[in-house]
Amino acid sequence: MSHPHPELSAPPALPEGGLRVIPLGGLGEVGRNMTVFEYDGRLLIVDCGVLFPDDSQPGVDLILPDFSPIRDRLDQVEALVLTHGHEDHIGATPYLLREREDIPLVGSELTLALVNSKIREHRLKQTSFTTVKEGDRLTFGPFDLEFVAVNHSIPDALAVAIRTGAGLVLHTGDFKMDQLPLDGRITDLRAFARLGEEGVDLFMTDSTNAEVPGFTTQEKKITPVLEQVFRESKQRIIVACFASHVHRVQQVLDAAVAHDRKVAYVGRSMVRNMGIARDLGYLTIPPGVMVEAKQLADLPPERQVLISTGSQGEPLSALSRIAQRSHNFVHLEEGDTVVLASSLIPGNENAVYRVINGLARHGARVVHKGNALVHVSGHASAGELLYCYNIVKPRNVLPIHGEIRHMLANADIARQTGVDNVVIAEDGVVVDLVDGVASVVGKVACGNVFVDGQTVGDITESELKDRLILGEEGFISVIVVVDSVSGKVSAGPEIHARGHAWDDSSFEEIKQPIIDALDRAIAEGTTDAHQLQQTVRRVIGRWVSNTHRARPMIIPVVVEA
Repeated sequence: MSHPHPELSAPPALPEGGLRVIPLGGLGEVGRNMTVFEYDGRLLIVDCGVLFPDDSQPGVDLILPDFSPIRDRLDQVEALVLTHGHEDHIGATPYLLREREDIPLVGSELTLALVNSKIREHRLKQTSFTTVKEGDRLTFGPFDLEFVAVNHSIPDALAVAIRTGAGLVLHTGDFKMDQLPLDGRITDLRAFARLGEEGVDLFMTDSTNAEVPGFTTQEKKITPVLEQVFRESKQRIIVACFASHVHRVQQVLDAAVAHDRKVAYVGRSMVRNMGIARDLGYLTIPPGVMVEAKQLADLPPERQVLISTGSQGEPLSALSRIAQRSHNFVHLEEGDTVVLASSLIPGNENAVYRVINGLARHGARVVHKGNALVHVSGHASAGELLYCYNIVKPRNVLPIHGEIRHMLANADIARQTGVDNVVIAEDGVVVDLVDGVASVVGKVACGNVFVDGQTVGDITESELKDRLILGEEGFISVIVVVDSVSGKVSAGPEIHARGHAWDDSSFEEIKQPIIDALDRAIAEGTTDAHQLQQTVRRVIGRWVSNTHRARPMIIPVVVEA
């Protein structure tokens, strides 16, 4: 088995007749999925998603895949295939289209409708859309694509089989094998088996749940739990879920009708996505059940249901504002029931528990995955992956979509079924399929691209580190004036601190050592302002570390007058 190594060099030229796979996101992390396939000088992209920041990335709104490895080759892109409509698979599409707006987009009806609303939001020109459904087969340049139905936590998800002269690749996208799904659309194992008979040269499989034994629980198992919540709740019910989880919203709507409650959406993305799902027929809304959120308040509490965004504790989401009692018109009352119908995305735990505690503090009963079956995963567990490997019988396997531990667990399952060649890669690690054998051949530069407000890609890792230091340790500014004629300190040092419990007077004892150090440096011939500033930084930095056991950011300013 191949492991990615940081010392890998740039990949050599692709051998004639070979297929190159370049993951630019989604391998080694849960999110921003994007894979580039290269064959015969042409490129095909599968997915283009975003990753949401964690506590170590303050001020960042989104993290994009790094487009730089293909930026000067965008004219060679035949198409962007979108497997389904979740943000971690479509969210970065508008940012890619800013760089080449006419890339053909290929996906199912719901997926393209969701991405089109994002494109309009970014005020981009209409691009080329090709709507496909399971069973369709079409060609883009040297890539022959066949689409296969897969079951996931959003309708209309597709796997894609990619045929080239180098062999057949089967990319699952995100999938699970719910045998009794709410919409009746199961993962097409017959198609998987047929492709297996043809001979799958490279199987790229979703690793997210590879560490979870057995089979993923069916969506329909949630219905009786929601029924019980509705039956027992004497006041308002607020259900928070992902803004794209059409099946969960359908279950809540059906329960509301059965218990004579009215429903309103809260949160811009929820209103937009459910409107799209309704218009396309993926969401069935019984007549008379929906009302505007502001009108809901006119009804008695026992007839109210709110479906909200914010199940991951996002600070600006509707649910977070409700928990903080800062929402415009939704005011939590004691005895309300809040259902968090979603998973905990790794890294979001603290934010979610903060919201749960805020809700509980105001007297709400909070029902979440930890105390009731109100969410099931959208990803195949180990038993389902085992089943797929036995059906497909691939020659080579490249686990995708997951942290390194998930991909290694997936690799182990593949090896148990007799797959000889399992390749582990991370973002930027290049894998070539040549003469039926997949192998790691090198690595391309591939980092995080941060979106901060309107700024894309200008925030660096070192600037994020500075933000963390400022947030955790505060900063100290030191201003010193040096007489340009005498070379002596003529004013200062003036020292101010922010982010610590020190007042300015606590720095009196270090002022003279700073003056002495500057006098010595100038006497030794140092006149450069930057070097004098470094002298100040060293003296006060050592003192703060020894005296206060702190490492704040130090901003020295030496002015010549």
